[in-house]
Amino acid sequence: MTGKQKRFLRALASTMPAVVMIGKGGLEDAVIDSARAAITARELIKVKVLNNAPVDPEETFEELADMLGAELVQVIGHNGVLYKAKKDPKIILPR
Repeated sequence: MTGKQKRFLRALASTMPAVVMIGKGGLEDAVIDSARAAITARELIKVKVLNNAPVDPEETFEELADMLGAELVQVIGHNGVLYKAKKDPKIILPR
């Protein structure tokens, strides 16, 4: 993914609310299933690691992206943005 494409996705995600929250249980099966359903429906999701979570946010986002087969677009503090293109994409990336 090019820098221009990541910049485009970051701009789209800036106004989005976090749809997946990772709490004190860390990456539980329910969280992974929720993230999988959300990224399948939306292509671009924002994930938040809550303050009471005993995990490192950046490592958690990387692990979640690997599990979902998604691209980690951005990590800022406790928020991360993940992108996974569909076969028939809604979001058209710039070249």
